[in-house]
Amino acid sequence: MTEHPPLRVDILTLFPEMFEGPLHHSILKRAKENGVADFRFCNFREFAVDRHRTVDDTPYGGGPGMVLMADPLFKAVEHLRAEEPADFPLIYLSPKGRRFDQGMAGRLAGMPRIAFLCGRYEGVDQRVIDHLVDEEISLGDFVLSGGEPACIAVLDAVCRLVPGAIGHEESLSEESFNDGLLEYPQYTRPEDYRGWKVPEVLLSGNHAAIRSWRKEMAVQETRKKRPDLIGGHSLSEAGHGS
Repeated sequence: MTEHPPLRVDILTLFPEMFEGPLHHSILKRAKENGVADFRFCNFREFAVDRHRTVDDTPYGGGPGMVLMADPLFKAVEHLRAEEPADFPLIYLSPKGRRFDQGMAGRLAGMPRIAFLCGRYEGVDQRVIDHLVDEEISLGDFVLSGGEPACIAVLDAVCRLVPGAIGHEESLSEESFNDGLLEYPQYTRPEDYRGWKVPEVLLSGNHAAIRSWRKEMAVQETRKKRPDLIGGHSLSEAGHGS
């Protein structure tokens, strides 16, 4: 049991079955079983008014594809806001959104309730974005067939930061991006594998030297793989000259 109410996560999607696998394994399963996250689905097709349950239509002005209609989405969100806590952000998974990062994951993990809108087809009626959506999030500069895969990735990143979701919470403080750097290299048994040896410092038992080595390696990894993140970090910060 958790000391705090679980993070309530509402997912607006036409395909709730796409979440069945991820929610029954690993971190998301543990978050649910530990009572720290409560996942709920809202299929906005249920709020369509015609007998065919239509949720999309052709775009005004012409063009290929279909656009999700405003009315079913407005009614679905209004239905969710009738339940407490009613004040929650609606996040739209969109390639036009702000790039998702670890800081954003931490901010969302601290909220009592969040809702995600998974788009489809050519997107949603702009009036949904203008008057319902609080934030647009993107995983990167590429296009998916729908918002569901992106939502699953965001859920994993967010829920693992909710206290009680993982067994060794101290490990979160040393993960990539937490201090603006990528994580340092990790090793386990055996000490010598096919002639490739574990760095001696990790076997030394000298915790100060290990911390210094890890910081230096984190800077080097970041400089090599993600120089855009390096900012004000330098090798000298690790206690070693460059």
